[in-house]
Amino acid sequence: MAQAQGFGRRYIKAFFKGFFVAVPVTVTFLDRVVCVARVEGASMQPSLNPGGRQESDVVLLNHWSIRNYDVQRGDIVSLVSPRNPEQKIIKRVIALEGDIIKTIGYKKKYVKVPHGHIWVEGDHHGHSFDSNAFGPVSLGLLHARATHILWPPKRWQKLQPILPPERKPLQKEQE
Repeated sequence: MAQAQGFGRRYIKAFFKGFFVAVPVTVTFLDRVVCVARVEGASMQPSLNPGGRQESDVVLLNHWSIRNYDVQRGDIVSLVSPRNPEQKIIKRVIALEGDIIKTIGYKKKYVKVPHGHIWVEGDHHGHSFDSNAFGPVSLGLLHARATHILWPPKRWQKLQPILPPERKPLQKEQE
């Protein structure tokens, strides 16, 4: 009987040791490397949520790939909303710092994206709260790059950085 109690205590002790190692490692991994997120709304249709409200896409967000703010035109990124810091939004990068972009309904017809900023837009222009509403976005608000659609299974795919031809910058900063 005493031997069974010793085994139980060793088991509990080993469990808690593993638990107190696994939890911080998992939290760090999800915070710094990758996580998954459900995409809501119509702003990124048809790239994301093409079926509308019937089905939401679930995407893999790669935090690690943007740790040095290394984004390119056409990337789909998650960022903190400039208007509501409690909310994360997902948009496509249209222009990088130094680019001149023709806006769609912004207060100026043309904008030169300032240093340390990007211009982001949803793919569904009539239904997107994006840079055309709030202007260039600071790179500090970047959260992650969406790299894959994980759900629903029929849409499982790698997301490619595609820039619509009509949204290319008028002038690009020398790269």
